[in-house]
Amino acid sequence: MEQPAVKRVDNAEALHNHRFKYYDFAMAAFVAILICSNLIGAAKLVQYFELKIGPWSVGEFGAGILFFPLSYVLGDILTEVYGYARARRVVWAGFAAVLFMAFMAWAVVSMPPAPGWQGQPAYEEVFGLTPRIVFASVIAFWAGELSNAFVMARMKVWSGGKHLYQRTIGSTIVGQGIDSLLFYPIAFLGVWTTSQVVTVLVTNYLLKVLWEAMLTPVTYRVVGMLKRAEGVDVYDTDTEFTPFSVRS
Repeated sequence: MEQPAVKRVDNAEALHNHRFKYYDFAMAAFVAILICSNLIGAAKLVQYFELKIGPWSVGEFGAGILFFPLSYVLGDILTEVYGYARARRVVWAGFAAVLFMAFMAWAVVSMPPAPGWQGQPAYEEVFGLTPRIVFASVIAFWAGELSNAFVMARMKVWSGGKHLYQRTIGSTIVGQGIDSLLFYPIAFLGVWTTSQVVTVLVTNYLLKVLWEAMLTPVTYRVVGMLKRAEGVDVYDTDTEFTPFSVRS
């Protein structure tokens, strides 16, 4: 069976009238993963094994490590298939969604419980997000994801579209590095011990990069399927890379 033609496009903004089939689904998946990983897993410290290296216990890591990196995988796919401008639009959508999630959590927790309802302490424990963690989360996410998309887009142009694995892993090294360096000190320094902050930061960063590398075959398959389905392959050779825009 003949494969659909994939047209090279050298500027994402040239696709204003192109009808994408799966872009909206990718955006929805990205936002859902982002909200769930921030709300459910970000603040829980877990330990499946203990390996002491000096003062650090390498086995400790944040529970969100299992799911949050999927947002970076999706970010790579979005940038590779749809270009930097549309990936940036998704990042801003995620940014707004996390802010609304934080506001809704604060509003619901702050509402006075009905007489006889005993769940308020547990509700506060689970959903009582502190402004500090919310600030750390949105700043780290915004800077990390946009850096990830920028590196991904520029490496694609430099490599002529070859060696996708170098772009996915290289962009993750930069994006997740910025994310981790911002999030953990801002959110937990002074709450956790300095040793715990450093341990979780380094451990999570390494696990995120490893997780991304392990998912490379899946990324290749999804990218190939989406490019064929959408009929385009975007190269950001003439794209405005300002992060302060939602134009696609």
